[in-house]
Amino acid sequence: MGFVSVLTMAQELAAQRIEPGDCCIDATAGNGVDTLFLAKEAGPKGLVHAFDVQETALASTAARLSGEQPERSSGVRLHLASHDRMKEYVDAEPHGRISAVMFNLGYLPGAEHHVITQPGTTLTALDSALELLRPGGMLTVVVYSGHPGGAEEAEAVNRWAESLAQREFQVMCYRFMNQRNSPPYLIAVEKRQAAK
Repeated sequence: MGFVSVLTMAQELAAQRIEPGDCCIDATAGNGVDTLFLAKEAGPKGLVHAFDVQETALASTAARLSGEQPERSSGVRLHLASHDRMKEYVDAEPHGRISAVMFNLGYLPGAEHHVITQPGTTLTALDSALELLRPGGMLTVVVYSGHPGGAEEAEAVNRWAESLAQREFQVMCYRFMNQRNSPPYLIAVEKRQAAK
């Protein structure tokens, strides 16, 4: 068996933490791949919040849901909003109880490349995601650095991840090291269980 892609690894890590009925977040809905994945994992009693700043992304996500799993569409909330506002849109009740938050940085595949995630809003969103996660919860960030602006965001996200307190979080980086075309890589953050 070969190595899995960073996208597959992100989903595998998230799947280990999600139980039926959980609340999850897709911070960058894009074309809805992770939204659909989270909806399937959380099951019919779960809830997924998906964020994007582009209407075309949310339309694509809604189409993917209705085409591949129409029965789960009612358990997904699509928000036309930046991911740095996730705490405003997620009801207070699940704060601190989210099992997984997934990010795919960069631009919407198949769309204009001038609309990209930005370091400022991304870092705010990452901090919010950690607050919303439950102990044992998983945050995944697929980082793309090959587009204009991507290297700056990647550097900011790397610094953010490296600065997280080890007693509170475990941080992993999964990347292919011998590819020279700025391949995406995965940063995964586990929120540690509280000490007993």
